[in-house]
Amino acid sequence: MSVNARQEKLNFQAEVKQLLDIVVHSLYSNKEIFLRELVSNASDAIDKLRFEALSDPALFETDSSLSIKINFDKREKTITISDNGIGMSRDEVVSNLGTIAKSGTRDFLSRLTGDQKKDAHLIGQFGVGFYSAFIVADKVTVITRRAGLGIEHGVRWESIGDGEYVIENMEKQTRGTDVILHLKTDEDEFLGDWRLRSIVKKYSDHLNIPIQMLKRKEDEKPTDEWETVNRVTALWALPKSDVTDEQYKEFYKHISHDFEDPLVWTHHKIEGGNIDYTCLLYLPAHAPFDLWQRDKHYGLKLYVQRVFIMDQVEQFLPNYLRFVRGVIDTTALPLNISREILQDHFSIPKLRSALIRHVLDLLDRLVEEHPAQYAAFWKEFGNVLKEGPAEDFANRARIAKLLRFSSSTIDDQTVSFDDYIKRMKAKQTKIYYLTAESLLGAKSSPHLEIFRKNNVEVLLLTDRIDEWVISHLADYEGKALQSVAKGDLKLDEIADESKEERKADERKEQIQQQAYEPLLKKVHTILDKQIKEVRLSHRLTLSPACLVRDEHALGVQMERLLKAVGQEVTEVKPIFELNPEHPIIRKLNQALDEAWLEEWVQVLYEQALLAEGGTLPDPAGFVQRINKLWMERIAS
Repeated sequence: MSVNARQEKLNFQAEVKQLLDIVVHSLYSNKEIFLRELVSNASDAIDKLRFEALSDPALFETDSSLSIKINFDKREKTITISDNGIGMSRDEVVSNLGTIAKSGTRDFLSRLTGDQKKDAHLIGQFGVGFYSAFIVADKVTVITRRAGLGIEHGVRWESIGDGEYVIENMEKQTRGTDVILHLKTDEDEFLGDWRLRSIVKKYSDHLNIPIQMLKRKEDEKPTDEWETVNRVTALWALPKSDVTDEQYKEFYKHISHDFEDPLVWTHHKIEGGNIDYTCLLYLPAHAPFDLWQRDKHYGLKLYVQRVFIMDQVEQFLPNYLRFVRGVIDTTALPLNISREILQDHFSIPKLRSALIRHVLDLLDRLVEEHPAQYAAFWKEFGNVLKEGPAEDFANRARIAKLLRFSSSTIDDQTVSFDDYIKRMKAKQTKIYYLTAESLLGAKSSPHLEIFRKNNVEVLLLTDRIDEWVISHLADYEGKALQSVAKGDLKLDEIADESKEERKADERKEQIQQQAYEPLLKKVHTILDKQIKEVRLSHRLTLSPACLVRDEHALGVQMERLLKAVGQEVTEVKPIFELNPEHPIIRKLNQALDEAWLEEWVQVLYEQALLAEGGTLPDPAGFVQRINKLWMERIAS
């Protein structure tokens, strides 16, 4: 767009218009956050200028003294927030103020309900930023110029929040951005020196950029002297004893743009070792709505010697800790470091290892000292943490200790491996588990029958990621993890039997094997294309049949997960097990009508396939077979 472009009236992106309406009506009870958000944006603009100026000092133009200025005019009923940061070009104004580029915007908006309390929570996760200005203003004017461009490249943007905005070029002598709020008639409370200063102290005292306001006389008439109203000290650089919980919370809200307090945080200053650094790391109270967006970027804010370098640096924490927010400030990196150099810098592995340790230490403390808080964390981020055993081999055992599952005796995801081991039977040497689509499906599985009979707890893994997680955990504390739906289970260790009882059972099994051998052969012939083999079952007590996979074969859940991401999966035929004690199987063993037998075998196979969470290849055929068998039963 040319510099001499005339004034234009443009429409907001549809999502912006919807968000504006919700922001104004959902956040009215906490109006003062508009100043926090606008000051935070100004701070980000100054940080960006500092970073770009490392390679192009000319961007400072004639002014290297960076600050944010807040002023108000009672007669005009305006509040102005000014910064001399990076500023914006015309195209950037349209992009930043007229559209929402954040990934997952439509998904976010679809989750809004119209309930003000619930929507305020979601909006806090999304980060309203600039649009919070319309909570108190009925018109907003933005005057800006990007650093490095001529004075004729200034841009004026204005909107009354009705779905349209006006944009035009103008001259602006200084770089940076002025946001002018034309207050609504009932918002005079913000036209006061003490009120604005108190908001700055409450929300932005931690910023290491001067926030200045004009000194005023007793009658509140302004003087010509600007004074700094915040501490201008990097909060993370202060001793922990000098920082209040409230300051920690407000700093979190600044860096995360979250409206809610963090769940917990950890603050470390390491000096005199192989590497010097300070870090302040937070666990959010709630997962952001776009946590699972593939194109979403996460990471820590990086400072070098208290100079902001870049945002969302992913190299310091692995992907399974992507929910962590915070800053790291170090002397181990050069001021002019880029993302490309950062990738291979020799200090990164040491810093990464230290930061991972700090986060895992924090989670361990929650488990030991604040179990209710850990339960809240697990509910929000458990599925993300489960990615850890596959991603971080060095910390696999530590992460495994933090995992939580449901079990055959406890529905909530509160059971740790340690809890399970404490409740194991005297002879038990394995940790038994079952993967399923849902908790209800798991608890109804025929694979649990022998374990219920013998009062043996089984972990129920019902999240899509669980089978993938377990594939990277062969054992825990020396105890092998065993799927109850795989292999030919040896149940000696869980059955409460004497030697005489066991010998009697073995004799009984031999007799049953001989008695059912002809049926097993017939079933195998009928299901030859669907199954690997057919055998009598040791794990069923109530169900007539079930499907079992080889010890090292992929489970149903893992197959489905791989197929969902486009992976080719080699078909693995299951083993079909029959319960020799069940009346249906006894009846089949006496069957003389081969066609009748085939119908029943197909039905049993398809029922077993459904019970393990599989998909029927021919649902209509299954229904027809069931109906046919019912009709025969009725007719007889």
